[in-house]
Amino acid sequence: MIFKSSAEQAHGRAGTFKPGFGVSIADAVQASCSAYPFFDRKTVVTSDDDSIELIDGGYCANNPTLYAIAEATTSMGKSRASLRVISVGVGVYPTPPPRQWTTWFAQKYLLSVQLLQKTLEVNTQSMDQLRAVLFGDVDTIRISDTFAQPEMATDFMEHDLTKLNVLRQRGSESFASRETLIRAHLM
Repeated sequence: MIFKSSAEQAHGRAGTFKPGFGVSIADAVQASCSAYPFFDRKTVVTSDDDSIELIDGGYCANNPTLYAIAEATTSMGKSRASLRVISVGVGVYPTPPPRQWTTWFAQKYLLSVQLLQKTLEVNTQSMDQLRAVLFGDVDTIRISDTFAQPEMATDFMEHDLTKLNVLRQRGSESFASRETLIRAHLM
């Protein structure tokens, strides 16, 4: 489900369009963040009383910039020259050394998590490459630094709160290093 607020964005379904399918913004945001299996799936109830179970939109558009630009130019009729896009990623980190798991189940689970992580990374990169090919003329700033130092190695299984705090700090520094550029970009 792609939650939209305007019938102009309905792509041929204007007659049956309901903003956000009648789902609250809070439920739509929670559904968008429900990265299963790490977080629970989210069941939303539409204005037609349909119950729909949703998981994180990142599975199909981990970097939704391409979709946003296409929506702005196609549905909303904005010119490419009028767009200013800031695309915020989570950064790129080295893969941590293999964990030693003793049970068959843990080893199989870890392999699934590693495959999911690699799939999402490839999705993000391919979406950004496709954005550059199709909409290279749209003024875009991408914030997603690479942290190559071995001590920054992390994956979906990271649970060290101190390390996670350091990663959050690096994210803040990524933004801060571009703050002047971003302000100028939005003027």
